[in-house]
Amino acid sequence: MRGSSEGAGDATGGVDTSVAGGVTAGIAAYTLWGFFPAFFPLLEPAGALEILGNRIVWSLVVMAIVLTVMRRWRELLAVDRASWGWIFGAAVFVSANWGFYVYTVNSGRVTEAALGYTINPLVSVLLGVVIFRERLTRPQWFAVALAVVAVGVLTIGYGHFPSLSVILAMSFGLYGVFKKKLRVDPVIGMTGEVAVIAPFALILLVWLGVTGAGTFTGHGAGHTVLLISSGLVTVVPLLLFAVAAQRIPLATVGMLQYIVPVLQMAWGLVVVGERLDAVQWLGFALIWGAVIAFTLAGRSPRRAHVVKSKAVVDPT
Repeated sequence: MRGSSEGAGDATGGVDTSVAGGVTAGIAAYTLWGFFPAFFPLLEPAGALEILGNRIVWSLVVMAIVLTVMRRWRELLAVDRASWGWIFGAAVFVSANWGFYVYTVNSGRVTEAALGYTINPLVSVLLGVVIFRERLTRPQWFAVALAVVAVGVLTIGYGHFPSLSVILAMSFGLYGVFKKKLRVDPVIGMTGEVAVIAPFALILLVWLGVTGAGTFTGHGAGHTVLLISSGLVTVVPLLLFAVAAQRIPLATVGMLQYIVPVLQMAWGLVVVGERLDAVQWLGFALIWGAVIAFTLAGRSPRRAHVVKSKAVVDPT
């Protein structure tokens, strides 16, 4: 399959369609995630744990339907033991990210969630350098250093260590590492992730129901439908992210991530009514200065060669 991917690049005048498709998928995934603060408050009065459990269980239902329609169950059963290890690791980190994100947003701290996804690209870039030996130019290292300063300024502006932001950044950054390592088709990988964690989620939901803490059946049909729909809302951007993580360098994936905090900040400021002081605005301005510097540095011929040589990964 790798040869067919390379052939497609030659046919389009040297443009690697695999990489282009990865970038497109990444942009789409991050745009959808950027609007998540509009969805999860609709699931209240369900708490973060109940929402997390429903996201996992109904995501498995959605993926089971997808695999049935595509007749690909044999591919899932044929996944080797080593790949299941990567799948389980990815499932753990993405589940943690889901739960803490819902808690942060539904606590009315949307800009703090945005800060987490502002830090995340920095985490992804550094993980790409350390684990995958992705090379950065000196101007790009300067951009990373500027982002570190920006995070420090934002921490001062919030007046406390942004633990939730850091957890969101680290959990999703490590999820990206496991997805990058996994050489399984995105559909199969996503199904495996929700399958290995679904038993724990189901036990959680049963326990919430037995103790009377659950809200699945006690707040009308509309509430129930919204909880069920959380599976579809969860799966679509994750599948798009899986395509992006496997086809383009982790550093590029990380920089595309800035789409999320921009949209989430806009939601927090305009809709939720949160306010940022002068120090916080300075921090976000520095972050965007780092993004612009990183992007401009990445246009150098040397960097373009490095990206092209490292990015051609056809998961099929």
